[in-house]
Amino acid sequence: MEQSQHLAVYPGTFDPLTFGHVGIIKRGLDVFDQIVVAVAVKTSKSPLFNLKERIALARETFADNDRVTVESFDGLLVDYVVERGAKAILRGLRAVSDFEYEFQMALMNRRLNHQVQTVFLMTDYRWLYISSTIIKEAARAGGDVRGLVPDPVYYRLMERLGRPADSTRGMLE
Repeated sequence: MEQSQHLAVYPGTFDPLTFGHVGIIKRGLDVFDQIVVAVAVKTSKSPLFNLKERIALARETFADNDRVTVESFDGLLVDYVVERGAKAILRGLRAVSDFEYEFQMALMNRRLNHQVQTVFLMTDYRWLYISSTIIKEAARAGGDVRGLVPDPVYYRLMERLGRPADSTRGMLE
């Protein structure tokens, strides 16, 4: 497949997709023509949503944006990036604690394929404190996570946890 300098792959488990992720993708579109949201098949985490659900929620969130594609990937990320015809991996950083892990991953990916670059974007300050794990923990404990995740994710999260969803629309980015 022909490579494009203007296509990036944004990998993750997206369990669930948060406005932090959405912000990185939207800002990534200022740099790249297209972004593939690559939902990991295998994860060391225990996902709340299965693979099909995570893909469906991301697709619903970006349904109106033809510059964002959502699909799953399995195996080595750098192999998938090359297969998709991209040259860049897009990653978001919230804090210094993210940097060490992401830096190690970027160096390993670079070692595996020196033609694939990793591009880091800092998350918007509004989302510095959130992660998928924190969202799930807060929601499980009865916290209101509206406005931290896209509406489709919020309603599905409440349904999964057996909680009534507030019909008030969440804060849109």
